[in-house]
Amino acid sequence: MALKVKNGQKILFIGDSITDCGRRDSAAPLGNGYVKLFADMLITREPAKRVSIINKGISGDNVVGLKNRWSDDVLRHRPDWLSIKIGINDLHSTFGNPNGVTPKVFAEAYDEILSRTRKALPKCRLLLIQPFYISIESSPNTWRKQVQDLLPTYLSIVAHMSRKYGTRLVKTHAMFQELLRHHEADTFCPEPVHPNLTGHLAMAESVYAALSR
Repeated sequence: MALKVKNGQKILFIGDSITDCGRRDSAAPLGNGYVKLFADMLITREPAKRVSIINKGISGDNVVGLKNRWSDDVLRHRPDWLSIKIGINDLHSTFGNPNGVTPKVFAEAYDEILSRTRKALPKCRLLLIQPFYISIESSPNTWRKQVQDLLPTYLSIVAHMSRKYGTRLVKTHAMFQELLRHHEADTFCPEPVHPNLTGHLAMAESVYAALSR
């Protein structure tokens, strides 16, 4: 299974803490999460291929944050491939916050950054990574159940954007839910949002597969 990313091309990953993973600190420049594991897979699976990989994740960010730094962190680098992983902070921000990133705001901002990318970089190929929540909690009146009830709305927005702009799509939440049929949540995540190494490996495998189709 070979990447469609060609020798000499550039791929840029952008998102929140799950993409960041210390890339601005001790784990610079790629972090110690799925972006680094993806880079390691490329080295071992296609050692002759030289691909430039950039990580522009920022912990705590949401899609409005991405929009506000899009020229600096994406467009100026002129990537051949762009991967966007955002959404869970947007969802969380809507609970008890009148200025939260509602589904409407999320959709509008997401549409704007994709539209700007298409205009500035018409040949750039896009990969959208859906947000996820590593939990099967179904108890009523709990925080985790509230998140799980709202999450499909954000997932559907990302899926819609993928169809609208003809992108590749990683259905990360569905992937983790399938894994949770066989393993407990702690196998992949100490809490539902931030994966451990096993969870990041599952993400990296999914990204590699999506960019190989």
